[in-house]
Amino acid sequence: MTRATKVLRQGLKAAEDSNLLKALQSEITHELSSNPYQNTQSGSLGDFTVEWDSPKSRDMVLRRKCESGEEVAVSALLGDEVIQKDSKLPMEVLMKVCIKKQGLSSILQFDCKVPSEVDSWSGFDIKNAYYLQPSTCLDSSAYRGPLYSSLDPELQGELKKYLTAKGIGESLANFLLLHLHKKEQDQYVNWLQRLEATLKQKSD
Repeated sequence: MTRATKVLRQGLKAAEDSNLLKALQSEITHELSSNPYQNTQSGSLGDFTVEWDSPKSRDMVLRRKCESGEEVAVSALLGDEVIQKDSKLPMEVLMKVCIKKQGLSSILQFDCKVPSEVDSWSGFDIKNAYYLQPSTCLDSSAYRGPLYSSLDPELQGELKKYLTAKGIGESLANFLLLHLHKKEQDQYVNWLQRLEATLKQKSD
């Protein structure tokens, strides 16, 4: 490779890095100056406390103990993006609710989905309901429960009321939607800033 060709390629690479750096800085400025979740219902934790919410992870874990002695644990993270016009919260929340009665080793587990429409009257939808014993977790072939959608609608309604009585309702759903979207935005900005720092190091 001649010196002229080498210098030319180095110049082109530097120009590409410079253009990428400008694009990154523009995106960072936009994200830091925008407030996409303004006037969005915030909801509340209610009687739940935050057990896990690392800024480096996608999920968060909540826990509460009912007066009856039952323990309720909720793990949640953002799911798929739902295309909706003018939606400020484009992604739904995937939520697992586990309930353990005092003195029992078995667990009731509900797989739920919080729709991205924060004003949804229902707050959440149950997708699966399981009765799990300690041995069930180790046996992938064990029967965990019927297809939830095949259950009698009245039974589905009562199961939802049961979860609502444990603190799983619209206010908590709104909290999870907003908190996890804000968390995802912070992680995105942090990712952009790490790329920016890397490019600056390479171009020095």
